[in-house]
Amino acid sequence: MKDLDHAMAELGPWLSQHESRRKAAVSRLLVGIVAAVAAAIVIGAGLGFAGVPTPFVIFAGVAAAMGVMAWAGYPLQQLRTEVKHGLNTRMAQAFGLTYSPKPPSPARFDAFLSHGLITSSDRQSFEDHFAGETHGADFELYEAHLQQRRRSKDRTYYVTVFHGVLIRITFPRTIEGVTLVTRDKGLFNGLEAFSRRHLSGSKLERIGLVDLRFDRLFEVYGTDQVMARYLLTPSFMERLLRLEEVLAGKNVRCVFDEDLVPESGRGELLIAAETGNKFEPGSLFTPLDDRKRVAKLHEEFRLIEDIMETLLQPPAQGGGVGASVVA
Repeated sequence: MKDLDHAMAELGPWLSQHESRRKAAVSRLLVGIVAAVAAAIVIGAGLGFAGVPTPFVIFAGVAAAMGVMAWAGYPLQQLRTEVKHGLNTRMAQAFGLTYSPKPPSPARFDAFLSHGLITSSDRQSFEDHFAGETHGADFELYEAHLQQRRRSKDRTYYVTVFHGVLIRITFPRTIEGVTLVTRDKGLFNGLEAFSRRHLSGSKLERIGLVDLRFDRLFEVYGTDQVMARYLLTPSFMERLLRLEEVLAGKNVRCVFDEDLVPESGRGELLIAAETGNKFEPGSLFTPLDDRKRVAKLHEEFRLIEDIMETLLQPPAQGGGVGASVVA
């Protein structure tokens, strides 16, 4: 099912089975919209004629409309969830992956935070966990939506500080120390270097890259100059930029971390990228077996496969983490 035509042949009949439910759910929602407006008008008018204060009239009308809309939209939302989980599960299996709607636990979330790949947050949500193995490396990817609480004079609100994918790759070779790759921050590079040197528990030092092209794009910090240069080959840095293209995201950053359980003999690479929300089923106002729906999801699974191949191809196929670390 890695070919789109094959995917359509496999998934089309399954999607078609739910088409009648989709039509009924859409019809119910459209009727609900009309009913919600009518309910708000009737309740508002009735309370208004009864002399109820305007703020309460507005509140009652809005509450009634929202209640009707929740009732009307429930079947469509339920179907959306079923279609999403069904498509992701079937597509993941075709690409040799496992899928869970939510990660059993957000893998190494504290490590992503402590290394500065993501910022602290007051509210977190996680979904769409994929796992697999290739070229002798374990692979995990899941989505994270992180928000910070802000306060103004009149209210408390939340702003998104990260919405994207977190990737964890382990591979059969121990990594010594920590090597962190972030994006160049221009005038703030000095502050970043001070923070890494004096505030981080790892006491990271800035490391210049041999290739000046990447040195202008990335800032590298590490506990071991030799290990950092061994890991960050031009091939790997090229692949890191390629990964950003594959993800259709921005600000890809990563860290090589030594294994916390040395006797297991496995190192670790953590990657964060701001991609927004992916792996969704698309609009349910179009037929479920629409080729565009399957094509979009198929492309995103190709994305996962491309991530794994981009970073883990063995030397004979062009380098990458497989070349610089696994070999």
